[in-house]
Amino acid sequence: MSNDVPLIPREALFGNPERASPRISPDGRRLAWLAPDDGILNVWVGEADLSAARPITGDRDRGVRTVAWAHDHRHVLYVQDEGGDENWRLHAVDLETGHDRDLTPFEDVQARVVELDKRYPDDVLVGLNRDNPELHDVYRLHLPTGHLERVLENPGFVGFVVDTTFRVRAGVEPQPDGGHRIMVRDDAEGDWRPLLDVLPEDALTTDPVAFDRDGERLLAISSVGANTGRLVSLDLATGAEEGLAEDPRHDVTDVRLDPDTRQVQWVSFLRDRLDHEPIDASIADELAALTEAERGDLLLLDEDDADATWVVAYQRDDGPMRYHRYDRTSRALSFLFEVRPALGGYELARMEPFRVTARDGLELPGYLTVPPRAEPRNLPTVLLVHGGPFARDAWGYHPEVQWLANRGYLVLQVNFRGSTGYGKAFVNAGDREWGAAMHDDLLDTVDWAIDQGYADPARVAIYGGSYGGYAALCGAAFTPERFACAVDLVGISNLKTLIESFPPYWKPIIAQFHARVGHPEHDEAFLWERSPLSRADRVSIPLLIAQGANDPRVKQAESEQFVEALRAHGIDHEYLLFEDEGHGFAKPENRMRFYAAAEAFLARHLGGRQEP
Repeated sequence: MSNDVPLIPREALFGNPERASPRISPDGRRLAWLAPDDGILNVWVGEADLSAARPITGDRDRGVRTVAWAHDHRHVLYVQDEGGDENWRLHAVDLETGHDRDLTPFEDVQARVVELDKRYPDDVLVGLNRDNPELHDVYRLHLPTGHLERVLENPGFVGFVVDTTFRVRAGVEPQPDGGHRIMVRDDAEGDWRPLLDVLPEDALTTDPVAFDRDGERLLAISSVGANTGRLVSLDLATGAEEGLAEDPRHDVTDVRLDPDTRQVQWVSFLRDRLDHEPIDASIADELAALTEAERGDLLLLDEDDADATWVVAYQRDDGPMRYHRYDRTSRALSFLFEVRPALGGYELARMEPFRVTARDGLELPGYLTVPPRAEPRNLPTVLLVHGGPFARDAWGYHPEVQWLANRGYLVLQVNFRGSTGYGKAFVNAGDREWGAAMHDDLLDTVDWAIDQGYADPARVAIYGGSYGGYAALCGAAFTPERFACAVDLVGISNLKTLIESFPPYWKPIIAQFHARVGHPEHDEAFLWERSPLSRADRVSIPLLIAQGANDPRVKQAESEQFVEALRAHGIDHEYLLFEDEGHGFAKPENRMRFYAAAEAFLARHLGGRQEP
């Protein structure tokens, strides 16, 4: 790329945002958002025009990363863990007194907000795994007193749906074969009965969404009897299904309901870009006008209790998220803020969709980002592999993509088989293919970029976190001849030890991992063959590994055992251990340390630019 393009400071990309995550108060008069206070992210509250803003939390460690209004107009809610252990505690800040209460002050217990409902403004339904670490019971939490009343002893569910009378009346029951069953009941005391049996092949593309206003029908995204996840309405009495929306190639991503009537207003499909399709004709013009109001993909983030004022955002590929307040009566859109306005002074890269045909004929969708002002010819390249793997890459602003492109690298992101969003045949094509066909998809994408003349075959890095970190280790251990170097962030080195060390609240869905990845007892040799640790002695390219010591998902041992094997064979590597982090880095100083190391590493081995 041209050296005339200014270097974007890492601080502007990976430091704290100026403001983020705005949420509107129930009466529409105030906003809450996240912003730094003394360098640490905290919750701020101000008027709708952002005036009279003040921080209402006082975190001085990891920062706060979530915020929501309780419907009582008085409390703002957030969750916090210790050092990245994901044992979340629910906090409420009283805006009248300023008092911050830990509402779930239990050691080694994870709190999950199940439901907030404007019809029950003083209460929150919260899931807690107090009595059984593997299962979250549902409690009704009374905000004025903090009193917890258990309203559902979990019969074995991993997800819940609450009706409009604040009762848990649907649940997802995992099955031993890796499928699940959608269970329902007629009231809060009734017996549970199956509504829909979901076979393993449909498990990742089928889930309940919401009840209708009368509680007689259940909305669900379902691929049962189809390839993609369609929006359907299920009659609770008969099980009869009515189809509401579908796409032949993409799953329904999101559903917008009228908060009062519970009628479906629109559905969203994440294709190459995010598309919203109206179901309710009365909102079609409003949705179309909002979609076209600003460049980027429209996101509806929040609404007040009257559904008269919305907070919307526009996601762009070459700039940070922009937030607006939208008045539905006047149809006026009022700009609130950008997440990182400092980036406005820099030239950012554009992201373009592409398609690759894998060696077995499967079409793989992905995104290509070329450095600004660069010709896509013979460029040093980073294959950026998404985590999950039951997730996907999407169009939009991505700080790592912009960082890499600014440093002069072509960035390849591919939704390899096993990625979600493209129907069940695509996601199921990844079953038992970790380190095999899923890895071949990555190699085929690199070959495509080389064949197009975009990528320099001698200067390609593989880089990723979580599953992407596993892919990077596979690249270093299985196919080192294909890459110049590899960067692994909280990646998996041994599939057997990964599955055996899942946190207890993942145990109910362990059968899904057994079916899709392998069983640690029955498939021990198979899992070892697909584990990078089995071929750590073959690593012959530079390798950077980073790990959070408190990671509950991919535990420290996954990195430690790989590093130990490298040391035993005298293989050079770099290893960064972050003692106060979990599955990813929350603290800005840790992000700065990691990205500075990764940038220097890539510059050494690919020849890109580097901030001092």
